[in-house]
Amino acid sequence: MNSKWCKGFLVRDKKLGRGGRPRSFDIDAALGVGQQLFHERGYDGVSLSDLTRALGIAAPSFYAAFGSKAAFFQQILNRHANAALPIDEFLVEGRPLAAAIEQFLVARAVTYSESAEAKGCLVLDATRNCSDACASAAAEQIAEDGRLRMRERIAESRPDLAEPISDLVASIMHGLSALARQGWSTNRLVAAARNAALSVRSMVDDPKRLGWVAGATI
Repeated sequence: MNSKWCKGFLVRDKKLGRGGRPRSFDIDAALGVGQQLFHERGYDGVSLSDLTRALGIAAPSFYAAFGSKAAFFQQILNRHANAALPIDEFLVEGRPLAAAIEQFLVARAVTYSESAEAKGCLVLDATRNCSDACASAAAEQIAEDGRLRMRERIAESRPDLAEPISDLVASIMHGLSALARQGWSTNRLVAAARNAALSVRSMVDDPKRLGWVAGATI
């Protein structure tokens, strides 16, 4: 059988369908349709019948292609994460750290609010509002990988600030995503992002004012 276990999900070989026959539908297009549905309604708001109806396939074909709703969702999470703006595009040589973080947060605020249907971040929303434990864990891992990448990049120039800034930005992103889903306008969300970025600027300008202690645990 052309399949493999991926982070707890059984994922079929993308090139083969049931019994090794080529599929009659486009996998990437199917993921795009599924992503739109999940982004609009959340994981729990989309049923298997919603997916098969939108994709124009029967349930057996869906299971043969993706293994389960949760496995399908994980592929969508990875697709969404890969298309997101990476922190590397902002933390470039010659750009002040505080300015780079502000631009990153503003870009996120715009992305989270610009679509009338797909508000917020699909990945961050799934860390809070997903009844499937495996799918939620996959979203949490993707979010944490993003935070760790930010910490790594910040540490290249300011190792003393890498942990507190990456933690702060992660919390701000969760807030921006949640508020976007509540219906905040782009202008309001961008203003909030810019105000939140002032904390980063303060941390950069005066690290002694940090309310963070290395190695501290709660």
